[in-house]
Amino acid sequence: MPTRRHLSSRRPNPRHLRLDRVMLRFAFLRPGSNRALDLVNFFVADVQTGFGPFVAVYLTTHKWTQVEIGFALTLGTVTSLLSQLPAGILVDSMRNKRMAASGALIGVIIAALLLAVQPEQLPVLVAQILHGFASCVITPAIAAISLHLAGHAGLGERLGRNARFASIGNGLAAAVMGATGAYFSSRLVFLLTAALCVPALVALWAIGPGHHARSQTTSRVMDVPGLKRLLADRRLLVFGVCVMLFHLSNAAMLPLAGAAVTMRAGHFANLIIAACIVVPQCIVALLSPWVGRAAEKIGRKRLLLIGWGALPLRGLLLAVLPGSWPLVMGQAVSGVSAAVFGVLLPLLAADLTLGTSHFNLCMGMLGLAMYLGAALSTTMSGGIADAAGMQAAFLVLAGVGLIGFLTVWLAMSETRPASDLSPLVQE
Repeated sequence: MPTRRHLSSRRPNPRHLRLDRVMLRFAFLRPGSNRALDLVNFFVADVQTGFGPFVAVYLTTHKWTQVEIGFALTLGTVTSLLSQLPAGILVDSMRNKRMAASGALIGVIIAALLLAVQPEQLPVLVAQILHGFASCVITPAIAAISLHLAGHAGLGERLGRNARFASIGNGLAAAVMGATGAYFSSRLVFLLTAALCVPALVALWAIGPGHHARSQTTSRVMDVPGLKRLLADRRLLVFGVCVMLFHLSNAAMLPLAGAAVTMRAGHFANLIIAACIVVPQCIVALLSPWVGRAAEKIGRKRLLLIGWGALPLRGLLLAVLPGSWPLVMGQAVSGVSAAVFGVLLPLLAADLTLGTSHFNLCMGMLGLAMYLGAALSTTMSGGIADAAGMQAAFLVLAGVGLIGFLTVWLAMSETRPASDLSPLVQE
C-alpha cells in the first residue's frame, strides 16, 4: 500500500500547471507519443507514393518500352523478395527499431535522387534496388514500433490509426506529385520524395521506446522453440498463399492503368494517376480505424473475406470501364482491400507469433509472399497486355483475385487468440 508520503507526491504542483498545458500543445514531439508515430506514417506514405505508378509514367515519358519498364519494376520487387527474411531478422535483432527505419529512409533519399538526376538504365536499376531493400526494413520496423507502443491488446486499433494517417499522406502526396508532374516536371516528383524523408526522420526520432517494449516478443533475437512452432503453424502457410495471390492480382493493376492512361491522356496522365491514388486513399482513411476495431470484436477472417473479395470486382471494373477518367471509379474499390490488408497483415503476424520473439521475421515471411506475387504480377500482366491487350490483362488479374478470395473462404482459419473471441466468432 502506498505511504502518505507517496500519496502526497502525486498531487499536482500548481507551479507546473502552466508548463504542463504548454507541453500538451506539443504532445506530438514527446518521446513515445502516438502522435509522433502518426506523423511517421504520414510522411513515410508520402515518400513511398513517389515510387508508385509515377515511376512508370516517368519512364514512359522518357521513351522506355513497356518491357523495359516491367523489367525495372520487377527488379525492385525481386530485390524486395530476396531481402524480406534478412530484413525481418535484422529488425528483430535490433532493440532500437528507429535506427533500422532511419537507415532505410536514408536509402530512399539516395534512390529518389538517382531517379531525378538521370533516368538512364543503370541509375534507375540501382534506385529500384535501393528502394526495394529499404521498403523491406521500413514496414516491419514501423509495425514493431507500433507493437511496442500499443501492446498486442491494442495493436488492432493502433494499426487502424497507422493506416489512416498513411492513407492521408498517400492521398495528399499523390495530389501534389500529380500536379507537380503535370504542370512542372516529372523529375520534381522524385526531388520532392527525397525532401519528404527529412520530416519523416525528425518524427521518427521523436518516438520513445514505448510502454510495452520490454514485454513484447521482439526483445529476444533467437527463440528456437517459438520458431519451430511458427513454421509448423498451418495458418502461416495458408495466409502466405493468400497474401501472394492478393498481390499477384493487385500489384500490376495501377501501373497497368497508368500505362494505358499515359497513351490515352498524354500530358494529363499524372493528374489522372493522382486521382486514381487519392480516391482509394480517402476510402482507406475512413475505413481503417473501423477495420482495426472490428478485428478485435468480430475476428479476422470475415474482414479478410471483404478485403480479398474487392479484388476481382476491381479488376472487372478496370477491364470494362471506357476512357481514362472512369478508371478512377474502378480504382475506388481498391480502397476497401487496401484498408483490410494494411491493418490485418501485421495484426495476423502478431497473432501467429504471440509468445515468440519472431514478429518481424513473420512479417518478413509474409512480405516474401507479397513481393513474390507482386514480381510475378507486373511481368505477367505486361506480357499479356503486349500480346492480347489491356482488357485481357485486367480480366486475368481479376480471375487471380477470385482465386485468392476462395482460398481465404475455404482454407483460412481464425487467428485471433481463442480467449478473446466472442461467441459469434467461435461458432
